[in-house]
Amino acid sequence: MFQSDVDAAACETLRLLGPDPQNWVPDRHGVDHNVAIVGGGQSGSAFAFALRRAGIGKITVIDAASDAASSGPWLSSARMHKLRTPKGLPGPELGLPGLSFRAWYEARNGAAAYEAVDRISRVDWAAYLDWYRKTLGIEVRYRTKLLRIEPAADHLRLHLDVAGEARVETARKIILASGFPSNGGPSVPDVLSRNLPKELYAHTLEAIDFGKLRDKSVAVLGSAASAFDAAAVALEAGAREVHLFARRDKLASEPVIRTRGYPGAYDNYGALPDAVRWHQAIRFRRAGSTPPPDAIARAVKFPNFHLHLAAPWTSAKPFGRRLLATTPQGDIAFDFVIAGTGYQVDLAKRLELAAFSNEILLWRDRYSPAASEQDEALGAHPYLGAGHEFLEKEPGRAPYLRNIHVFNPAAFVSFGLPIGDVPSFKRDIPGVVARISRDLFLDDLPAHETRINGPIADDFEPSLYASAVWRSPYIVAAE
Repeated sequence: MFQSDVDAAACETLRLLGPDPQNWVPDRHGVDHNVAIVGGGQSGSAFAFALRRAGIGKITVIDAASDAASSGPWLSSARMHKLRTPKGLPGPELGLPGLSFRAWYEARNGAAAYEAVDRISRVDWAAYLDWYRKTLGIEVRYRTKLLRIEPAADHLRLHLDVAGEARVETARKIILASGFPSNGGPSVPDVLSRNLPKELYAHTLEAIDFGKLRDKSVAVLGSAASAFDAAAVALEAGAREVHLFARRDKLASEPVIRTRGYPGAYDNYGALPDAVRWHQAIRFRRAGSTPPPDAIARAVKFPNFHLHLAAPWTSAKPFGRRLLATTPQGDIAFDFVIAGTGYQVDLAKRLELAAFSNEILLWRDRYSPAASEQDEALGAHPYLGAGHEFLEKEPGRAPYLRNIHVFNPAAFVSFGLPIGDVPSFKRDIPGVVARISRDLFLDDLPAHETRINGPIADDFEPSLYASAVWRSPYIVAAE
């Protein structure tokens, strides 16, 4: 098998599918884009293809990264060897087998090699996504950062930084698909951010020079996947010792989300009553995010890896060129600490949303849980509509919010999955595209009524069937 085989298979898939429908969305004066997709990674690329197949043109995909290699986490902040998700889940191919990871991988390595893989290599996934974009002709505008969204009369103004230059463009719809950072940023514990100089700590989202940690004593806060990945990379880079600190007295091992992965729950999750969705979110929070067994094994195999359970840090302070942490096991000095502590949802901290974040309906505005299920962090998630759109806190005050669609983990409480990860693609990308299509169509209904009620050219003239028109023989005789 060769690369040309998968290219040929993809081309054949697209040939059989037929050409993209023509753009049916009428132009509007002063509007540059029908849809602006923020984020050119796996989600943004899949949306660009899905919108195109829905006949929606004038789409732009922007990404703050400098190039494809630094777009998304796969070749930057992601440090796992393999993806967390099963290899057979439907993904960016959107139901077209010739565009799937499996088709790409088997063409390069053979069917037997695919069968031998338990989960997809992170590096292979990045290469597949690069092929996907090139094969489908998806153009991503790199070095283009969204700074601010400004509501206008019938569209949204996008204030951009394009390679260091300020620019304003306009769009009718925006899809926020730039992953975890677009929630509100990384969650860094106060014990680090308030007490230590920045050169002594980093979040797993950041680029970390692990080579500089060789022969150093490193602490990792957190016990989910990213924490174990960072610990393993530090050990592999030659750290003298790595101590991982978990707040729980045992590692989370119950994959709660998996229990609702069957089609009935998966397909209909957004229609569940608020109380049911909230309870599921609480259940996940209390069970904790589970690190994959191979991520644990990757770190545990090193004799200089040390796991501290039920060990939240209570304080940290500079200690010469090092730091001194107060833990339940006593004070311990480290050279560096890595926060594998996840991400926060705080829309007010997003520059693009800050000006109107107080208008966005949040779960805490919509649902009041019982005292036993209170959770401030979950309450800060946006309460989204069926098409992942923001809703107004006070109806009528900010109608433009319905034109901003959220396809990142801030949608977790509303839709029950880490939105933006592969498991969300099959259900939610078609749902969002359908809602965008409906909104654009109905917003231009007068133009579409004119179009669908317009004159229709005949397919043929009466002469085509005139010779076969039956005439009564009595009428002929009378003549």
